[in-house]
Amino acid sequence: MKKVEAIIRKSKFSKVKKALHEVGVNFFSYWDVTGLGNEKEGHVYRGVSYSTSDIQRRYLSIVVNDDFEDITVSIIIKEAATGNIGDGKIFVSHIDEVYRIRTGEKGGQTLR
Repeated sequence: MKKVEAIIRKSKFSKVKKALHEVGVNFFSYWDVTGLGNEKEGHVYRGVSYSTSDIQRRYLSIVVNDDFEDITVSIIIKEAATGNIGDGKIFVSHIDEVYRIRTGEKGGQTLR
């Protein structure tokens, strides 16, 4: 099993969520987060300069069976990308075990 964690633009969350549901990734958690990015310059909007050092993003935490890792990552990249600085990051790590609290089941079948 894999844990896919993604930090994406809040404006792209609906598209990512819909695309994940379409391929059967129906359970994940998400949070609104603030982070610091690599961009050091501010943006000017209607003559007012805004700092972009504190960035509002959405953090997704998705645990999938190994066979869903590639499609999950591909969908996030496809749907969250704008081509601009600040599109986000994806982190993938290995999960040793998962348990369903209600029944005590363990293993990959608990993710379905």
